[in-house]
Amino acid sequence: MLTRFHYIVSFKIIVCSFTLFFSSAQGAVFNPEIFKLDNGLEVVVIPNHRAPIVTQMLWYKVGAADEDVGESGNAHFLEHLMFKGTERFKSGEFSALVAKNGGQENAFTSWDYTAYHQTVAKDRLEMVMELEADRMTGLVLDDEKVLPEREVVREERRSRVGNSPGAQLGEVMRASQFLNHPYRIPIIGWDHEIEELNTETALSFYRKWYAPNNAVLIISGDVTTDEIKPLAEKYFGVIPKRDVPERKRISEPPQNAARRVIKESHLVTNPSVTIRYLAPSYRTAEKNDAYALQILDEIIGSGATSKLYKKLVIEEKLAASVGTSYSPNAYDLSTFTLYISPRPGVEIDVAEKRLREELSNLVELGVTEDEVNKAKTRMVDAAVFARDSLSAAPNVIGRTLTTGGTVADIEAWPERISAVTPEHINGLLNEIFIENQSVTGILLPAEESKQ
Repeated sequence: MLTRFHYIVSFKIIVCSFTLFFSSAQGAVFNPEIFKLDNGLEVVVIPNHRAPIVTQMLWYKVGAADEDVGESGNAHFLEHLMFKGTERFKSGEFSALVAKNGGQENAFTSWDYTAYHQTVAKDRLEMVMELEADRMTGLVLDDEKVLPEREVVREERRSRVGNSPGAQLGEVMRASQFLNHPYRIPIIGWDHEIEELNTETALSFYRKWYAPNNAVLIISGDVTTDEIKPLAEKYFGVIPKRDVPERKRISEPPQNAARRVIKESHLVTNPSVTIRYLAPSYRTAEKNDAYALQILDEIIGSGATSKLYKKLVIEEKLAASVGTSYSPNAYDLSTFTLYISPRPGVEIDVAEKRLREELSNLVELGVTEDEVNKAKTRMVDAAVFARDSLSAAPNVIGRTLTTGGTVADIEAWPERISAVTPEHINGLLNEIFIENQSVTGILLPAEESKQ
């Protein structure tokens, strides 16, 4: 069950980068087909006939940022409990049936969505569709199931956060970045609040948000829409729609002072500096700003061909690693992140100074037309590799549809990327990289007496 929580920062960066890179061109090459059931369930079919297998993903438009105050971790806790059985299928039977039939299944929670997925042979699709539909409304919980699982989640937090200085720093940085918005709260929750979660809080969240009209069913693989429609009607179409609350998020006030967080621990072997700035998401951005920031991310910090890597790792041999990350797939605000880890023997303050100098040079000089054109080409070329992946399309589409976007937005990604100019990117530099709107995190080794 521990693997069902996508929490580790490095893993999330990989997932976000994958989504960013591909959210687009992929949509154009996947050619998804869409229909909606009478109860409001959105269904997306992505035919991929390369092998007789299918991936089913059921996305709910609810995540950690939608939890009630004082109940942090409830969305992720419910994700665990969704495997505890219904009247038809007892606890553990869901996973056992999938495994017995040669399939794989998992789930994950973010601030904006919760998703459940299975990959099986084509002739087992009806089975997993029946299982998934059954637990949409049929979940059966009691203290005997819930309370031990709560301790599993608390142990997960201790393992992933309590033993990780980097994760601890990340939590405090996020709480410093978002003073008011619920994105400040960890997806897994604060331990003292997880400890208070119970059967009723889980069932209340379940009854409030888990409904067909608040979900997206995505099927990718060796199927056609004509095959999926009757199955979706048979298993999901009979579930009545319910009233679901409107997502109302508290807004973030303007940031007018730089914030700095330092974490020292004897567990740290590779010190690092991370600098984050608030940035718009696809949903909150004006014009093509999110697409411009994606290209900027590619130019300055994505991989060994990026400006920062070539300058600070290859030429100056100052950094062991350096880069950036930006994910526009958020219902509300996102962040643009820069990070650097110095080579052994290089002081952390020297590494931070050089990173900031390069950022200042970027703001002053901007990016060139050649850099922008090459970045566009790399991004579109990289997207082509997603054609062979069963999981790429449903992940891209699921994240988009649960964060306020549409399939049309995905289809339009190549056009919107192509429309970005160097002038557009350079005009954003002074809007995003404002010192008083940054949060800096420093991760340092410490003496044995420090934790």
